[in-house]
Amino acid sequence: RSKQSSASKTYDWVILEEKPENFVGYDLTENEVKITRYRKIENKDGEFYQIVLDETPFYAEGGGQVGDKGVLENAAESIEILDTKKENNLNISLIATLPQDVKASFTAKVDLSKRKDTENNHSATHLLHEALRNVLGTHVEQKGSFVGPDYLRFDFSHFSKMTEEEWTAVEQQVNEKIRKNIALQEYRNIPIQEAMDKGAMALFGEKYGDNVRMIEFGTSKELCGGTHVKNTGEIGLFKIESEGSAAAGIRRIEAITGSKA
Repeated sequence: RSKQSSASKTYDWVILEEKPENFVGYDLTENEVKITRYRKIENKDGEFYQIVLDETPFYAEGGGQVGDKGVLENAAESIEILDTKKENNLNISLIATLPQDVKASFTAKVDLSKRKDTENNHSATHLLHEALRNVLGTHVEQKGSFVGPDYLRFDFSHFSKMTEEEWTAVEQQVNEKIRKNIALQEYRNIPIQEAMDKGAMALFGEKYGDNVRMIEFGTSKELCGGTHVKNTGEIGLFKIESEGSAAAGIRRIEAITGSKA
């Protein structure tokens, strides 16, 4: 039964237009798009279609951050984007039904409230990482993360349960950075050595190309492909919900931000 339910079938791509796909979601959350290719997939939940857009604003799941949802709209219809994932460097969005005219132009709109909440949590994860290193020591390294709209999860190397004082100190440091309303410095495409020279934290086990994207909030500097707030003040408030053991020598923090906090 388990084998049957996990069985999925992926059909071949139908190519409508041979042109490179471009991700514009760092700058735009709404723009004009065309579908360049689509394919049908079948799994235990039913039939779906995967589409590739020429100028997609939808962020594909990666680096711990969930994929964007949203809609494709034109005068004739509105189609819901259920999720966005990456495959072979293509941002692939998932829809339940194909548009009546697959060659038509659409306005792509990212689900803004979900994106904003996710960005709050992602930027807070960077501030948390720095605060943990300040409070617990520089042996702290990120070992995994999940960034969604509702909460963030951060796994890090540490040998003991955090004390109440450490928990409070970390929370206070992050909230101090939020209140300082530090502007985002984004280096979109710089040589990896230059980023390292600027003090960027690279994550152990991640594969990086020759050129990278670096995200900087004051003294917090990390290599990251995710989407972020423009100023730390947008995060509003940061609150740790729990801290516990994830594995031997690895602790896990779950936290909330913004209106949830």
